[in-house]
Amino acid sequence: MMDTDNESLLDQYLKYLKLPFMREHHLPLAEQAVKDGWSHEDYLEKLADGEAALRRDRSIQRRIRMARFPVIKTLDQFNWTWPKKINRLQVQQLFRLQFVKQASNVIFIGGVGVGKTHLASALGYAACLEGLPVLFATAIDVINTLSTAQ
Repeated sequence: MMDTDNESLLDQYLKYLKLPFMREHHLPLAEQAVKDGWSHEDYLEKLADGEAALRRDRSIQRRIRMARFPVIKTLDQFNWTWPKKINRLQVQQLFRLQFVKQASNVIFIGGVGVGKTHLASALGYAACLEGLPVLFATAIDVINTLSTAQ
């Protein structure tokens, strides 16, 4: 069934099953398991945990790519000293992402240079990190898409 010339049968199965973390780490973790006296279940749990973490990371990276952010921004990078009238607590509350569960919209309105794009990008990035699908679009992008569709 499988070619065993250069790879072990286990390596071939892990490759076929698309389990790259397990394929790369099963031997080092097996050595550590023996050294530290892990049970079979502990060893398997470490392998599965590593595989799950790798898939989560890849999923997040894919969501970030698909979101088409102009630049990656975070809330920590936001300059709270400008504009003066921004409601910091209200903005920070948005980052709890409750509006998504409530199927509500968020619209940032303000003059040029006040941080609307930064906050929208940071909010989308935070949503990606939580495993939510995001598509970043400016008002002009939405209008152009709707005009083209019509």
